Amino acid sequence: MFQVAAHEEVIPLDELYQICKTARELLAGPWAVGRVIARPFVGMPGSFVRTANRHDYSLPPPAPTVLDSLKESGYEVIGVGKISDIFAGRGLTGSLPTRNNAEGIQKIKEAWADLKQGLIFANLVEFDSVYGHRNDVDGYAGALEDFDRQVPDLMELAQKEGWLIITADHGNDPTTRSTDHSREYVPLLVCGCEAKADVDLGTRQTFADIAATISDLFRLQFECRGTSFLSLIRNGKELKE
Repeated sequence: MFQVAAHEEVIPLDELYQICKTARELLAGPWAVGRVIARPFVGMPGSFVRTANRHDYSLPPPAPTVLDSLKESGYEVIGVGKISDIFAGRGLTGSLPTRNNAEGIQKIKEAWADLKQGLIFANLVEFDSVYGHRNDVDGYAGALEDFDRQVPDLMELAQKEGWLIITADHGNDPTTRSTDHSREYVPLLVCGCEAKADVDLGTRQTFADIAATISDLFRLQFECRGTSFLSLIRNGKELKE
């Protein structure tokens, strides 16, 4: 990653974003940097605070993803939060940027209400950026409790007609000395209208297992390194067309 931090009152956002776009063009080639990140902040020396105006400029995925396969197959693929930034906009039919977890949950519900057939892929950014990287244990715990209170609503949506998969892209334990990402395992929780109860998915070998499972659910021809776990969790009924 290559990050450019600037005070919003010194370097306007449009100028910071243009700096990062230029850096993105330069940091290419065989040793390309994966992401260039704009990190705007405000405040006075000794009390600087990052704002929600971060923006990521990523390299496009090096190979087709399950998102590309879904889109090419005519499904909707809605990114909520910074998903569009992470995938350089590729494989999406729509994007709903967010500034915090609460807005992320609201956008998920709005996207679900409008979704005809497809995937909603959401990232709740505050666990990572606001609490994990800041070693804010109380804030992290509070954010988990806030999310827990929203889970029943999300489960209700999925159990009517759909699936809900909750996971994380990495650990970020706020109790460690470091402010970096930590190495603990991440959760993998699945529920849905056709899901079996009390299934232990074990420790998966790769995140690609989720992509393989999504491919299986939508009957795509997408091939990846993962192993689908759909047969473990599905109750045997056919997915509605």
